[in-house]
Amino acid sequence: MGKIEQVVDLLAKSKSCVAFTGAGVSTESGIPDYRSPGGVWATSDPVYYDQFLASPESRYEYWRQKSLTHAEFERAKPNVAHEVLASWEQAGKLRGVVTQNIEGKHREAGSQHVLELHGTAREVSCLDCGERWPAGPWVEQFLNEDRVPDCPQCGGRLKHATVSFGQQLPADVLEQAQQWARECDLFFALGSSLVVYPAASLPEIAKIGGAKLVIINRTETALDYQADVIINEELGPTLKAIDQCWRDRDEN
Repeated sequence: MGKIEQVVDLLAKSKSCVAFTGAGVSTESGIPDYRSPGGVWATSDPVYYDQFLASPESRYEYWRQKSLTHAEFERAKPNVAHEVLASWEQAGKLRGVVTQNIEGKHREAGSQHVLELHGTAREVSCLDCGERWPAGPWVEQFLNEDRVPDCPQCGGRLKHATVSFGQQLPADVLEQAQQWARECDLFFALGSSLVVYPAASLPEIAKIGGAKLVIINRTETALDYQADVIINEELGPTLKAIDQCWRDRDEN
């Protein structure tokens, strides 16, 4: 039995499947990994959360970087991997997606149950009063006025609703993701090197709970030794092949 057939067999038997996605899903939509040669950190240092809080200059640099990535996110479209996962949810096979990605392509593809561990770049929030708005108009204002916008409600500090270095993951989202991992019987780790914690603990939690672990990534990961099936190929074509094989089997 080939690896695709092995995964299809696990998927067919699964009663509660969860997908965990990393940067490898986004790059297939043409969104560079921040650390890649085309990514923003190739030419700029990331702004840490404490720097953002402490310095107007750091807040300006943060907004400059976010304005660059905002344009990339807007141009990008969901890819085959996003679409397959959305279709599995709609078919009742996938409980939901836990993602490290911030650009919102899972939701754009039609996924309804998405836990965004690192927040969303589609919104801006005020750190002082908690109000949130779509990010686009605020990015435009920053680019037009060349200054960091203030919260119109309280005059506080506006920041994209994403988790910066040195900032805690949203506790409620992480707790929900851990619960999904504990309760699933099949866990897909897709496009992640599985080295960044606490996100990388999710496949481990799933395995402890008795789930099967499928890792699909172009290169080896830190948790390959725990996987039941490993496929080192491009995500989109691989998931499409799994989906087609699963649907063909379901029809017969």
